[in-house]
Amino acid sequence: MQIQVVKSKIHRVKVTGADLNYIGSITIDEALLEASNIIEGEKVAIVNVNNGERFETYAIKGEKNSGTITLNGPAARKVQKDDIIIIISYATLEFEEAKTFQPWIIFPNEKDNSLT
Repeated sequence: MQIQVVKSKIHRVKVTGADLNYIGSITIDEALLEASNIIEGEKVAIVNVNNGERFETYAIKGEKNSGTITLNGPAARKVQKDDIIIIISYATLEFEEAKTFQPWIIFPNEKDNSLT
C-alpha cells in the first residue's frame, strides 16, 4: 500500500507579490526551495492563513536570498501582498517507509522570508 505524506513545508512566509498576468505558478526564493527540498516544477499546496484559501500550483525558482514569494496567474486572485501562507509538498511512499520518513520543514522569518 502507498500513502501520501508531507515531504516538504515552508511554514508561514509573507507573500511579496501577486502577478495575475503571469502564466501560472508560485515564485519562491531559491534559498527557501533548497532548504525545504522543493524543486522547480514540483506540485505544491498553498494554504493562505489570512483568508483560509487552499489551492495547488507548481514551484518556480526566484532570485536567491531575495525573500520572493509571488503568486502568479489565477492563483494571484487567492492572495494579497503581505498575506501569510504555508507551502506544502507531498510524496507518495510505501506504508512502512512512510512510518520513518522525515520531512523537510523550515520556519523562515515572516518579516522578510529569510532563513535567519
